[in-house]
This record gives sequence, C-alpha cells and structure tokens, in this order.
Amino acid sequence: MDHTRTRLTIVGLGAAGSSLAWRLAGTDVPFDVVEAPRGAIQRTQDRTWSTWGASGPGPFGHLVAASWPRVRVVGEDGTVTADLGSWRYRMLHSTDLDRAVRERLAVRGVPVREEVVDDAAALGGRIVDTRPVPVPRTGRTLLWQHFLGHRVRTARPVFDPRTVTLMDFRTPQPAGGVAFGYVLPTSATEALVEYTEFSVDLLTDEQYRERLGSYLERAGIGAHEVLGEERGVIPMTDARFPTSGDPRVLRWGANSGSVRPSTGYSFTALQRQADDLARQAVRGEGLRLPPAHRPRHLLMDSLVLQAMASGRVDGARFFVDLFRRNPVHRVLGFLDGSTSPVEDLRLMATSPRAAMLRTVLARGPAGFPRRITGGR
Repeated sequence: MDHTRTRLTIVGLGAAGSSLAWRLAGTDVPFDVVEAPRGAIQRTQDRTWSTWGASGPGPFGHLVAASWPRVRVVGEDGTVTADLGSWRYRMLHSTDLDRAVRERLAVRGVPVREEVVDDAAALGGRIVDTRPVPVPRTGRTLLWQHFLGHRVRTARPVFDPRTVTLMDFRTPQPAGGVAFGYVLPTSATEALVEYTEFSVDLLTDEQYRERLGSYLERAGIGAHEVLGEERGVIPMTDARFPTSGDPRVLRWGANSGSVRPSTGYSFTALQRQADDLARQAVRGEGLRLPPAHRPRHLLMDSLVLQAMASGRVDGARFFVDLFRRNPVHRVLGFLDGSTSPVEDLRLMATSPRAAMLRTVLARGPAGFPRRITGGR
C-alpha cells in the first residue's frame, strides 16, 4: 500500500493528538482531525502540563506559560531545595496549546471536525486514535493519581516565584499510597496549588475540597480567592495496554502506556513519540508506535508501585530521600526517562534496599505473578 496517498485521521486533540497534528501540519502528509464536541464527556479537560530540562518541550517552547530555576520537596523532617542550573521546570496550559494547534491547522487548511467517534476504523484510511480506553487490570499493581487544584490569588505575598514545590508531604498519608501538595507559583501572590493522591480509591468532591483546603491552611497560604480549578484522574499501572486489534488503527497516548507508571508524567514522552510517528508518516511507512519508556525504567516503576501499594515502602519518605540522596538532575532525568544505566544503578542504591528486595522476592520464583495489588 502506498501510505503517502492514504489520508491519516487523528482522533482527539489532547496532548498526544495535538503534538502529532502540529508536526504533520508542516509536511505534505494528507491528514485531518476529529475532535469530540465541546461539552461532550469525551472531550479532553483543560489541564496544566509540566516538563523540564535544558530546552523547551519539543516545538512548543514558545507556549511555555511559566518556568522556574529551582524545585523543592518538603517532608515532615525538613525541606530539600535544589537549583536546576541550566535546566528549567516549565508549565504549559492545554488551552494555549489547543488554540495554537487549531490556528496552525487552519492556516494549513487541515480539516478539524467535531463529532463523537464510536468506531475509529469506520473513519477509513489510517487512524491515530488518542481516545481513552478502560484501564486494563492485567498488571501487578494499579493505583490512581487523582487531584484537585485551585489557581489562587492571595491577599499577601506568600509564594516564592522562582521555586516549584514538587511534593509537600505535610498532609495525612493514605494507606498503600502517598499524598502531597504541589505548587506552581506564577508570582508572589498567584499560584496553581494542587492536592494530589496516589491511592487505590478516589475521593468525593467534598473530600477533595476538604483536603485541598487543609493543605492550603497547613502551607500558610492564608486568605485567598480562587481564580480557576483543575482536576484529574490518571492510572498508575504496570499493565500493558491492548492494541486496537485493527492494523489500520494505532492507539496512542494515555491509552497506550505513554503515562509514566510511577509518576503520571507523560508530556515529554509524548513529544518523543510524536517526533518518531511524524517521521514515519513523512516517509510513507505504516505507523508503528515507538516505546514511551525504556524497559528497565518500567521495571523500576513496577517495583516502586508494588512496594508502595503493599505498604513495604513509605511513599513520602521514599520520594524525599530520592531528592535528598541524589543530584536533582539524576532524579528529574529518571522521572523523564533520560537517565543512563549507570545513573539508574546509582539511584537504586539510594532507595530502601531491604524493602525493595522483599518486593522482588514477593513476586515469586518466576517473577511474573498476575495479581492486582491495588485498584478501584
């Protein structure tokens, strides 16, 4: 089949679909986009995405809304603050990316249709399907990363606009998981403040608001007004996501394992995959999904998830010690999937070795039991 003459359809304009659409809009690959109508439950919610490193996130550096030269992690027994040097921690708004991608598509004459897709294969041609699918229950561990965030404006200056609080563990901790505050300050008086949990069960709306409010008070935020709200639920699992079963339909995004199992981060991995998929499309090849994460990182993530879910590892202590015992670039590089095998070994040497060894042994002689440790 001459794939250069076969139209490609991207289903969905979330982080994955938008990243590929942006790249293809600068080529001669014929494609169109189908997006769920505004207000439909299938529509991607507005979201804030974070990346870090020496350079911007793929082709979207001009859309970075804010960046910071320092990060900190707060534990019950103290704070770890790290200067990033030439690196920056960066924030993008999904609304900015959506607007920029739609403008680029309009200039290039790429059609964008709004409709609910029930059967992607029925669209014809080649399909890149970024719609969510049910989370598989075939892994060893399933936790949910779920959060409520408020964009706040305070009555007095309380934020350090040069420092991101990645994790503040001065919150009650759930059994078999971890909870923390996350603060992205855009000025001394404005920030996105989130309450986040990695746990088996989701919370009610009332519980999210109570726990976010409790964290705001504990962190000394004080009197404030709420400018906006973000919420989300992200699966953290070592299960393999199924393919579509149709050679014409490539599943990609959160429905294909692009989300990092131990952290919920995905934006940078999506940029790497989008680069590869765009090159394949330009060459006229059949699309094959490149791995989002290295096998050794997935194995390490699987062990960490199982150790937390089983209670063998204190999640709050685990993450604080990672930042306390390692250079910040090594930790962030691992979370981003860019560390070398030597760096990974050095990172592993600073983890709770006895607890991690017990987790490995609990997997049995074969090492591949198929029992869900957690999950809703």
